[in-house]
Amino acid sequence: MSGSPSSAESSAAVRHAVGAVIDPELRRPIAELGMLREISVTDGVASVGVALTIVGCPAADRISADVRAAAASVPGVTGVALEIGVMSPAERRELTERLRGGAAARQMPFTPDTLTRVIAVTSGKGGVGKSTVTANLAVALARRGLAVGLVDADVHGFSIPGLLGLVDADGRVPQPTRIDELMLPPVAHGVKVISIGMFLRRSGTAEPLGAVAWRGPMLHRTLQQFLTDVYFGDLDVLLLDMPPGTGDIAISVGQLLPHAEVVVVTTPQSAASDVAVRSGLVARQTGQRVVGVVENMSAMTLPDGTTLELFGSGGGEDVAAALSAEDQPVPLLASIPLSPLLRTDGDAGTPTVLAHPQDSAAVAISALADRLVASGRGLAGRSLPLRPR
Repeated sequence: MSGSPSSAESSAAVRHAVGAVIDPELRRPIAELGMLREISVTDGVASVGVALTIVGCPAADRISADVRAAAASVPGVTGVALEIGVMSPAERRELTERLRGGAAARQMPFTPDTLTRVIAVTSGKGGVGKSTVTANLAVALARRGLAVGLVDADVHGFSIPGLLGLVDADGRVPQPTRIDELMLPPVAHGVKVISIGMFLRRSGTAEPLGAVAWRGPMLHRTLQQFLTDVYFGDLDVLLLDMPPGTGDIAISVGQLLPHAEVVVVTTPQSAASDVAVRSGLVARQTGQRVVGVVENMSAMTLPDGTTLELFGSGGGEDVAAALSAEDQPVPLLASIPLSPLLRTDGDAGTPTVLAHPQDSAAVAISALADRLVASGRGLAGRSLPLRPR
């Protein structure tokens, strides 16, 4: 019929539409990843070939559905015949090289010259809500349009998968997808996450999570693999949920990421704030910069308007003052009120900044995210891609 697109034009339109489908793990168009195969249109039926990265790709159903929808959206297409295949080893090697941007395998991308802002969230002792703050902060940053990665560096006391809802009703935790030597981290609420809890049992089983009884060398190697073998892609912010105290992981992070910024979490009580100062001092000894303090579990406003200071007051300000120097002031970035919802939402795996954004704790964490975004990262010590003309 006059005016109808030719088969070649229809095929090109389908290729364009399908090529724009985003791989949910790699977060890039599938055409850019080399996943498209033969595409043709005959009598209104679009035949589309797609090659997944690996056999058993966990994103297969999502990609198939999105590809069908994209092809069907092209004018003149009345049906879609989808053929799913798998990349060859040579194609996977080419893909991993492309993802690394030409960098050598097992090379850490988060160098001092990286455009990614690296923030380590630490505390002096356990039980101050550091991981809960980190998980909610990561989601709050992602909701502001930033590309966010989160490394659960608390190897012995990992809790990030549960806080972000990556543990299902049977207690299963998804494992990263492997493409040769690269690992693609699971994504929760827009945050790319890696944790040792994803490796402690066989995928798909409901066996109880094991315990990690490792010493320094194994801990260092694990952290190093998280930073080198996990493909986070281009990140605006990489958060590290640090273990409490000043042990092996803190030292390893200081060695691997000396340019990282540090946020110290404490509660108002002196028993926590006194110890929190030490974690900041150790970070500074390794060359890292303490950018601020977060006081968690601060005064809670009761229904009658009175306040309850269950853990006292002033601890955050004391830590900030103790860590401040004349040439490097350390501000109190946020005081997060004690909140029952922060606990119950954490147990449910739904960050409070999403589930109850009007809760006082969620509001404080959102303000913390805004403050960190506004502060930006300095250019000191970074080599910029500029040259005189």
